[in-house]
Amino acid sequence: MATTMHYGHSAPRLFGRERTLHAALGGRRAADIILWRDRKASAAILGAATAAWGLFEVAEFHFLTLVCYAAMIGMLVFFIWTNASSFFNLPVPRIPETLLSERATRQAIQDGHRRLSRVVETLYDIACGKDIKMFILTVLSLYIASVIADCFSSLTLLYLVVLSTMTLPALYERYDSEVDHLVARGVHDLRTHFADMDSGVLRKIPRGAGAAAPK
Repeated sequence: MATTMHYGHSAPRLFGRERTLHAALGGRRAADIILWRDRKASAAILGAATAAWGLFEVAEFHFLTLVCYAAMIGMLVFFIWTNASSFFNLPVPRIPETLLSERATRQAIQDGHRRLSRVVETLYDIACGKDIKMFILTVLSLYIASVIADCFSSLTLLYLVVLSTMTLPALYERYDSEVDHLVARGVHDLRTHFADMDSGVLRKIPRGAGAAAPK
């Protein structure tokens, strides 16, 4: 008779987090969408991304052609709606204020700038050579990312990012105990290999002037 394995929460959580996944993602509407708490918005975003990928990558529509068609259809709909509103007592269509809000646009730009600055500062600290293990891991990760990016078009890669964002966190929230257990085992094995490498090779590599002496 098959037995079901229960890992519990004895294993350390992924990325060392102590909060719930929803709180770790910000705890706001974006987290609700990523974790499918707002199913309509999540399905709409994933459906729109899939439709865009299918139109541009599979059907090979040109972006400018599709934009022109969308603009023509939108203008035609607005023209008919505006002229028919007086006959059928329909409200005149208005452009949503969020699309024209200067405050929302400025806030989005500032948020993007803040995130980019944080990434650049992190890469700078790693490049200084203070942590040789993190430096090697970062270079290796960037190389793997470049190899993966070379296998797909930019649009396909962007779609895969959106697809992963909209599926992996929700799956992890559902199976977090099993994933944490497997990741903990993998991290333990990886640290063992790095300890062997550090004692035999890495300690012989000269560090930068600002690097801390190995303990």
